[in-house]
Amino acid sequence: MLEKPLDPIDLPNMRVGYGGGIPPNIGEGDRAAGADGIRENLDASWLRGDPPWLDLFSVWLKEALDARIAEPNAMVLGTADADGRPSTRTVLCKGVDANGVVFFTGYESDKGRHLADNPYASVTFPWIALERQVHFRGPVEHLSAEETQAYWELRPRGSQLSAAASDQSRPIGSRLELEQKAADLADRYGGFDAGDEIPVPSDWGGYRIEPVEVEFWQGRANRLHNRVRLTHVDHEWRIERLQP
Repeated sequence: MLEKPLDPIDLPNMRVGYGGGIPPNIGEGDRAAGADGIRENLDASWLRGDPPWLDLFSVWLKEALDARIAEPNAMVLGTADADGRPSTRTVLCKGVDANGVVFFTGYESDKGRHLADNPYASVTFPWIALERQVHFRGPVEHLSAEETQAYWELRPRGSQLSAAASDQSRPIGSRLELEQKAADLADRYGGFDAGDEIPVPSDWGGYRIEPVEVEFWQGRANRLHNRVRLTHVDHEWRIERLQP
């Protein structure tokens, strides 16, 4: 609990610098690198391969890992319910390949119910400390039971127990009650540290977002940021620069 009121935060005047503060001459680009350490401006020529977004995304993800960004695979997931009301939350990406972006959750969670009604989603990787973001948008499909099982076996036992014990997004009376549910389940399977194999819950599994839009964002001085968007149209990727 707060012991005294906090001083007001001046949000309108809150500023974070992006690169140099001196506007460049036309054609010069930025005179100083931003936090990502790259003087060159993000360009459509950086996107190549099949699909053309995958190589650059992989490079940026690896650089976020090398820069010790906290949870570099964290992404903000946006879904909408049957009435079109949006909701966002942070989840962990557990796979990216040419087919799309993978995450796991409970089918009866808020996001699971949203995706049942409206199987379309967006995710944003917010590598703010590197002045970079990547956005994906597209339809969502369930992973196969085999794919879910393969990932489940990689999860730590404690994470398996928590997923199996939780009726995700449903109300519960207290933290103590939640801990008791997990302890009871651990006892059932032989303990938290070791014991019998814990099966994949029937209401839990993986989803894959199949991108139809991918956007790369790079922070630049004076908010003259770089944005490059890929759109999948008629089995081809169209690449275009967007104004910030």
